[in-house]
Amino acid sequence: MEAKSIPPIEIVSEEGIVAARQKVRELASNMGFGAVDQTRIATAVSELARNIYRFAGKGGVTIFGLQGDRKGIRIVCEDDGPGIADIELAMTDGYSTIKSLGLGLPGAKRLMDEFEIESEPGKGTKVTITKWL
Repeated sequence: MEAKSIPPIEIVSEEGIVAARQKVRELASNMGFGAVDQTRIATAVSELARNIYRFAGKGGVTIFGLQGDRKGIRIVCEDDGPGIADIELAMTDGYSTIKSLGLGLPGAKRLMDEFEIESEPGKGTKVTITKWL
């Protein structure tokens, strides 16, 4: 499978979150995703990029257009922040460390076809999400 990426988007401010959302929506549209899937993908990226900014302060979002037997879009969101001590707990609907609605990680998972998270306290977090066309 061939994967073509756009340059990584640095997340250090609200502007980075907006840029990531716009870039992923643009690529999804160009690849032929419908409006509903474009919104799902952009929402998932927005949630994950906001987590980077809120919890780690900085990180990056890399977007890949997947070509081959299956077409899709894969997004890797990673940071070198504090990491997640209990991933299972963090993936629980309603769980929040900051008194928010707690929809970020589980919400992003529900919006996408594939979701993978790697995290280690003190070493950061990497979330990879994929939506197939």
